[in-house]
Amino acid sequence: MSQTPEKSSFPSRRQFLQNTGTIIGASALAGVSLPHVHAQGSDQVQVALVGCGGRGTGAAANALATSGPPKLVAMADVFKDKLDNSYNGLKKKFNDQVEVPDDRKFIGFDGYKNAIDTLKKGDVVILTTPLAFRWVHFKHAIDKGINVFMEKPVCADPVAGKRMLDLNEQAKKKNLKVGVGLMVRHCRGRQELFKRIQDGEIGDIVAMRCYRMHGPVGSAFTPWSMKGDMSELMFQIKRFHSFIWLSGGLFSDFYIHQIDECSWMKNGWPVKAQAIGGRHYRGDNIDQNFDSYQVEYTYEDGAKLFMYGRTMFGCNDNFSSVAHGSKGSAIITTAAHTPGKPRIFKGQNQSRADMTWAFPQPEPNPYQLEWDDLMAAIRHDEPYNEVERGVRASLVTSMGRFAAHTGQEVTYEDYLTNKMEFAPDVDKLTFDSAAPVLADANGKYPIPEPGIKRDREY
Repeated sequence: MSQTPEKSSFPSRRQFLQNTGTIIGASALAGVSLPHVHAQGSDQVQVALVGCGGRGTGAAANALATSGPPKLVAMADVFKDKLDNSYNGLKKKFNDQVEVPDDRKFIGFDGYKNAIDTLKKGDVVILTTPLAFRWVHFKHAIDKGINVFMEKPVCADPVAGKRMLDLNEQAKKKNLKVGVGLMVRHCRGRQELFKRIQDGEIGDIVAMRCYRMHGPVGSAFTPWSMKGDMSELMFQIKRFHSFIWLSGGLFSDFYIHQIDECSWMKNGWPVKAQAIGGRHYRGDNIDQNFDSYQVEYTYEDGAKLFMYGRTMFGCNDNFSSVAHGSKGSAIITTAAHTPGKPRIFKGQNQSRADMTWAFPQPEPNPYQLEWDDLMAAIRHDEPYNEVERGVRASLVTSMGRFAAHTGQEVTYEDYLTNKMEFAPDVDKLTFDSAAPVLADANGKYPIPEPGIKRDREY
């Protein structure tokens, strides 16, 4: 069983920017008997959940399904209804593993501090708020010496990305275990596919294609009339996919997985991108997203990744990733993140008659595997840190979004020098704060204008 493809550890940020990162996954522990070394002196790891939406609730469920068993002891969100719904669902499913009394349910922008402060060294906090808050919450977890699982993406601009790298140096010094929610890297089928591709079964990869085309997702539709009596800030957080400062928009939040998995198979990262995209049939929508994207990523050896995204009703749907090599081809993702159903073919047509390998079905769920791997590393005190890879995947994705939103070809090195920081004071936000981006008199938000706004996204 192969591990993820990173080549070496990262003594410097510059090496990180040029290469890929190192992680020792728990899959490397298979068949090895090691003593339990949880810092509290017991096998039970306690968990706090910060960000109680659907993804946070799902991550908490995966955490509680690992061996031990762990216990959920604190929760935090800025919306009480989200926290209550998450708690009720998790309590119903996991019963005694969920022990979160009212005095450990925290509502507010500083709730993350209170939730993390309930934990002890060796425990783990789940950070699943919109990405704008990731570095703020990560910093407090590091200060307290708490292990972390954070959702992807981890940043939407280079300033936040560099801040995450600086913070992670502190996390590594404290030997904290940090997982990042690029769960496809933990898929056993894709791990085997990666190994086979690196062993030369399809030759040199010359091109890859990935598609995420379906109806509107997240908060793509956001009429101002839905605001009601919410403040502008809370309205935006409620519909975070609509706003670039909060999520990197739907591009970063949804497309990162396939950009990452293709770059994994290539065993490298794109060095530049050019792109097109647009907004159609907008009506009263006020979000900052395009509803169609096409990005051409170029790798150092000239190989290409063509990424296609569309969120429109009535159009052809496609959710897949494909690699083309000099001797054959491979399907990385068939129709969803899981099951991936990875396969290898001796030609480019990918017919059943040309198939030479397929991962046996059914596949283990990678959403669960990423938690199994993280918790095994915590229990056995094995090195485990996915932040550098998570930052790189987030920035490469953002580079493609930037290329589409500005209409410019952009290199990765040039993108890293961009000083645009979408939410510089995010750590100071309260319920009374103004939002980092404001609507005009007509309730419309600034949008990308390729060719007009050439050095900024809005």
